[in-house]
Amino acid sequence: MAGKDGTTKKTGATGGRGRVKGGEKSVTRSAKAGLQFPVGRIARYLKKGRYAQRLGSGSPVYLSAVLEYLAAEVLELAGNAARDNKKTRIIPRHIQLAIRNDEELSKLLGAVTIASGGVLPNIHSVLLNKKAGKSASDKAEIGSASQEF
Repeated sequence: MAGKDGTTKKTGATGGRGRVKGGEKSVTRSAKAGLQFPVGRIARYLKKGRYAQRLGSGSPVYLSAVLEYLAAEVLELAGNAARDNKKTRIIPRHIQLAIRNDEELSKLLGAVTIASGGVLPNIHSVLLNKKAGKSASDKAEIGSASQEF
């Protein structure tokens, strides 16, 4: 017998709870789709949210796949940022660095504030030295000339 969520269950003398011993093992929609994110839970949220009167069977699968992809992308970049900082654990700072250094993720999450994320290290170009090629004597003369006034 197939349930509303697409899983198969044997009915019997269990009073509607659980499965009968020796019955077929139910296969989740997430497993059928090859996903880690919960398709059934997302379907429930879509129904409860009343975004539309009717809900197609493929829409929660598709949304789960998209959310899983985005999570995997952010976690991969954050893991790289953690490794760059010689850390084995991802902290909010690493997630912030990962998102803000990626052009597309930064655009997607531009209005998002990450708690304890900090800011990107950035020094404005006006504050940097004008020319690195000047010798030390030239710098000393400039410094001494400003002292005359």
